[in-house]
Amino acid sequence: QVQLVQSGGGLVQAGGSLRLSCAASGLKVSKYVMGWFRQSRGKEREFVAVIGWSGGTILYSASAKGRFTVSRDNAKNTVFLQMNSLQPEYTGVYYCAAASTYPYHYAASYASWGPGTQVTVSS
Repeated sequence: QVQLVQSGGGLVQAGGSLRLSCAASGLKVSKYVMGWFRQSRGKEREFVAVIGWSGGTILYSASAKGRFTVSRDNAKNTVFLQMNSLQPEYTGVYYCAAASTYPYHYAASYASWGPGTQVTVSS
């Protein structure tokens, strides 16, 4: 049974940083494409970043590029999302997920999801 356990969310002031973690069990993150999504109030879940199973593919949304960094620690079977220079518009619930198909920027391509962690950026 696949389980993705998330941690690292919280409240931060504009300009601050947070690091989200997604610890997996029941699958090896080294063998899966792992994605991050954000869902803001009243909006659909949107793509943030993805890291390929080989590590060679890393993609970001336009809003995340240059601010966020996705990485993976295979020994800890954990995926991370480092978020810097946060602004209020990045507030939302962040989800990690394991892809079952592509394209990887579509939420429907992901079969396993973490419970989400709230990120709130105050102005």
